[in-house]
Amino acid sequence: MASSFLRRRASAPFNAAASRLLLQDAMEMLRLPLGMKVGQGSCSCSILSHFSSSSGGSKFDFTDMTRPHTWYPIARKKTRNVILHVGPTNSGKTYHALKRLESSSTGIYCGPLRLLAWEVAKHLNGANVPCDLVTGQEREEIEGAKHKAVTVEMADVTSDYQCAVIDEIQMLGCRTRGFSFTRALLGLASDELHLCGDPAAVPLIQEILKVTGDSVKVQYYDRLLPLVPLKVPLRSFSNMQKGDCIVSFSQRQIYRFKKQIETGGNHLCSVIYGSLPPETRTRQATMFNDATSEFDVLVASDAIGMGLNLNICRIIFSSLKKFDGIEMRDLTIPEIKQIAGRAGRYGSKYSFGEVTCMDSYDLPLLHSALKSPSPDLEHAGLFPSYDLLLMYSRANPDYGLYQILEHFLENAKLSANYFIADCQDMLKVATVIDELPLGLQEKYLFCISPVDMGDGISSQGLVQFAANYAKKGVVRLREIFTPGTLEVPKTQTALKELESIHKVLELYVWLSFRLDDSFPDRELAASQKSICSMLIEEFLERLGWQKPKGRVRLSFSHRK
Repeated sequence: MASSFLRRRASAPFNAAASRLLLQDAMEMLRLPLGMKVGQGSCSCSILSHFSSSSGGSKFDFTDMTRPHTWYPIARKKTRNVILHVGPTNSGKTYHALKRLESSSTGIYCGPLRLLAWEVAKHLNGANVPCDLVTGQEREEIEGAKHKAVTVEMADVTSDYQCAVIDEIQMLGCRTRGFSFTRALLGLASDELHLCGDPAAVPLIQEILKVTGDSVKVQYYDRLLPLVPLKVPLRSFSNMQKGDCIVSFSQRQIYRFKKQIETGGNHLCSVIYGSLPPETRTRQATMFNDATSEFDVLVASDAIGMGLNLNICRIIFSSLKKFDGIEMRDLTIPEIKQIAGRAGRYGSKYSFGEVTCMDSYDLPLLHSALKSPSPDLEHAGLFPSYDLLLMYSRANPDYGLYQILEHFLENAKLSANYFIADCQDMLKVATVIDELPLGLQEKYLFCISPVDMGDGISSQGLVQFAANYAKKGVVRLREIFTPGTLEVPKTQTALKELESIHKVLELYVWLSFRLDDSFPDRELAASQKSICSMLIEEFLERLGWQKPKGRVRLSFSHRK
């Protein structure tokens, strides 16, 4: 199918060992400030003193990242009141933080997923609190708005707020996205800063904030409805009930389960997994939540762990092992608790939630994990800002972006509370982008774009966008995409290709917000992206699972 849409450059696609999972919902690594266009200066000289403890006439150490709290002078002028709202899933912790946001004169919500930002913006606007929505791919401005709901990477650390909320704050320990949560934690200049998440993050946050002068208070919450771990496994899909959700970590297995359950004739299944477009996930969730819908069972990946309100009665783990891109491993205690806790949502028709496994041999680990506290986080993610990389490049003018990143990361100095974020995808992009006649800021922009380098179509789209930009300065969508040729996929292989095309269209939209004159077809890309979502939805609802008859050979041609 993809041969109808993308035309290939001469260079070969990447073969990456692992693709991004949660990153496709929100991953916008190290964004440029919202108002910054490529080619504008970034005033690095004025912020030089904030990056290091070096002083006086000593040589400036660009790799000194031991005092990241000094990177945010606006926040440091405040004595912030920091309130941690911590507890299990479905404990009301985020609800209480959002009530404070709703009553504030100015505020910002920072979430890990676009779905969460959408939900908060919708809630605030419905409560007559005008709220803008800002994500990597969307800008919805409301007249008179003094509140924003954003994905955490889009957090504005240059503005002043009365109230700020960071959701799922435990993600500051994530190896890829953690630095964005650390940036928001240290950089948001707000009178009140509300942090919602797992109690495991409390000791680390308290330690990090010792040097900021902030006041820190911890409020603990208990689960609102009981969660009952069952002693009996499901064993057979014939035992599925209305309101059940079976969790799998394989997209192919998700569709196999859907087929098997629906073949029984008693249930229809909604489907949710990470690479589905957010709009499709939302519609699938809506069908499952609708009491009048025939889609009364959910088959899902761990993507249900956050971002969607789901009326689940019982969670069933198909396995307690997953492949994380590197190895097959047991689920961690926090992962088990996050997913299991989605059963029995407060406000649904169920008075309690249940959780079990498909097979009996997984039950001991499930029961043990649910009884155990999550291990405390020990380190928060950190990554150098663009300004610091720019100064480093000026000291090493012969280095390309790949060399700058590699050398910087190898020599970075950190305090005990931090780790350097994994930027392997950035390095993969940099190896190609360095070959193009682009400035550092332009190369940096393409490297931080939300591309899945484990996806051949997505990575080819990025490379072609960058090459066309370097060559012409203007990138028309029709140069690599033919509108009007999208169709409902008939196999899983065709479905995966359509999901990849959706990623390419999202990438174009993302670039158009940062290089608006050079990527002028935002509306066309957005409309085609919506069509992709509708076609995927039609596949899920009408065609369901079909065994692929063979891999589709992709044939790309380059239009000059």
